[in-house]
Amino acid sequence: MQLQITPDGFSLLLDDRVVLRHSAAAPAIYVGHGQERMDMYRGNFEIEDYITERSALRHVTVEGSRINFSEAEGMATRLEMTLAGTHIHFRSLDDSINRFWIRIQAEGDEHVWGGGEQMSYFDMRGRRFPLWTSEPGVGRDKTTEITFKSDMAKAGGDYYNTNYPQPTYVSSRRYALHVETTAYSVFDFRRDSFHEIEVWAVPERIEFHSAPSFIELVEQLSLRFGRQPELPDWVYRGAIIGLKDGMNSFSRLEAMRAAGVQVSGLWCEDWVGIRQTSFGSRLFWDWQANEARYPGLRDKIVELNQQGIRFLGYVNPYLCVDGSLFPEAEAAGYFAKDQLGRTAIVDFGEFDCGVVDFTNPDAAEWFAEEVIGRRMLDYGLSGWMADFGEYLPIDVELANGIDAKLMHNAWPTLWAEVNAKAVASRGKTGEALFFMRAGFTGVQKHCPLLWGGDQSVDFSRHDGLVTVMCAALSSGLLGNAYHHSDIGGYTSLFGNVRTPELLMRWAEMAAFTPVMRSHEGNRPRDNIQIDQDPEVLSHFARMTRIYVHLAPYLKSLSKEAATLGLPVQRPLFLHHEHDRRTYAIQDAYLYGRDLLVAPVWQAAQAERPVYLPEGETWVHVWMGEVYDGGQMVTVPSPIGSPPVFYRKSSTFAETFKALAEI
Repeated sequence: MQLQITPDGFSLLLDDRVVLRHSAAAPAIYVGHGQERMDMYRGNFEIEDYITERSALRHVTVEGSRINFSEAEGMATRLEMTLAGTHIHFRSLDDSINRFWIRIQAEGDEHVWGGGEQMSYFDMRGRRFPLWTSEPGVGRDKTTEITFKSDMAKAGGDYYNTNYPQPTYVSSRRYALHVETTAYSVFDFRRDSFHEIEVWAVPERIEFHSAPSFIELVEQLSLRFGRQPELPDWVYRGAIIGLKDGMNSFSRLEAMRAAGVQVSGLWCEDWVGIRQTSFGSRLFWDWQANEARYPGLRDKIVELNQQGIRFLGYVNPYLCVDGSLFPEAEAAGYFAKDQLGRTAIVDFGEFDCGVVDFTNPDAAEWFAEEVIGRRMLDYGLSGWMADFGEYLPIDVELANGIDAKLMHNAWPTLWAEVNAKAVASRGKTGEALFFMRAGFTGVQKHCPLLWGGDQSVDFSRHDGLVTVMCAALSSGLLGNAYHHSDIGGYTSLFGNVRTPELLMRWAEMAAFTPVMRSHEGNRPRDNIQIDQDPEVLSHFARMTRIYVHLAPYLKSLSKEAATLGLPVQRPLFLHHEHDRRTYAIQDAYLYGRDLLVAPVWQAAQAERPVYLPEGETWVHVWMGEVYDGGQMVTVPSPIGSPPVFYRKSSTFAETFKALAEI
């Protein structure tokens, strides 16, 4: 980082890029005070801010690598900024400051990506993105009826709501910026000349990373935030079948296998038992095998393992008050407290729970060892959904004494660490596979697999199939190599149910992702399932065969992920950065370098336009037609033949060519 002093300010240059420019007439930093209102309802938040002060720090004095900011000459310094390599550190000298704004230099044609896992907009330019882990909301589009109805139940969302925010972005100027903070923050990309970052605290530091290419930049970020191990070998055998039907799950699995479905795992969320609520079937949150619903489960797991099939379950960081683990944890003082020092009780919709306090090392160790270690891994589970990392209430008292509002964003990473420690304690890192939807800075180091969360069971623009691609691309740039989703979506409310077409189109996309996993959804009886329709079942079986056929290629991508940090699903520009027409594409992706996948994400779409990046010769997988890059082509897209192309020069060309014969 180079500091250039000007007559009334300074500029900071990252290599040859001006990233910060300050003058008295155009100050770069503002500070002030705000009074927020945060209301939480089952993971959904209503957040407002009343700003009582926003002051420009126009005057600066420079002392070596330290810059002192005040409102005017002769006034007291309110903020110190210190340069250290490519980092800038901040220290407040005014205890009244709880709001911070900084303006980063921008160019008019610049693109920005990242922000954690974004569902609606991959290129974030032109919009404002609050960064706060929460339920994404149902529909996520204020113009739709389903979001309107969900808002009435405090469960609607907007384009920026996400389980996994992260205050990091990647710029088309080939640099990345990361804000080291856990406070509520906002990335505002609506201005042509600057990006404004807002933080509800003075951040510890802002980090800059730069590289001559996007690939090298992504490699840097994966080193900074953490890389995942290679996928377990058992995953490549086929799909992980999600069923929550008690012992019927095993007979249904066998019927699917008899129909030709390639299977790597059976995932039964309901291994812990269920309870019925108005939302649908909910799990019994007491993280151990429920013998009434799954008698002899341990023996069944052994039988599955002998057939090369793994068993997966479900867990989250809450314990229901009517379960057997709650009194043990409460007696040991492992729960977060309320304002009166009692166990904080959280209403999850017709049942109550306590939240295990992972800032208490003893509580974290107990959960990792006694719950995940002994009751899950030792029992025979090979993986699980690690859910609800975004649900830390903001009004609880935690053992570390830090305000829960500052711990809320950090909570998913703590939750991931608990899971990872449990896996490591059994020597199963890279063998057991847990997956999370919630995240924040550093989750990459601990969580081996993301999933896209609870999409609606439809083709909607902001909560359907297309959002999963955007989620994979945005999170993948920040070091999350592996992403997948619930095949067919999850949330079914207000009469919104799956169609066979949706289920098949989702399976087509999933065959070209790191992990195929199905889900019955929140209301299984209302929605079509894979094994209930012969056409859907036959189609799904073929998609699993395609996935298995691509295993050698996927294994090569997994090795790249572990050694270089490159995501399996990649934006087109990652390998075609000189083709700026690829910069805004979010409904197609590169599967590794050699496959271009453009899933059909709209209903009744018989053909699809696809942009093929320049500099390559592309071959249509199903028809064998050859196309020069640098053009938009429209190809047939009947069910069973989603638009997929491969690089003619790929060393895996014969593998890809054989897909047409499956």
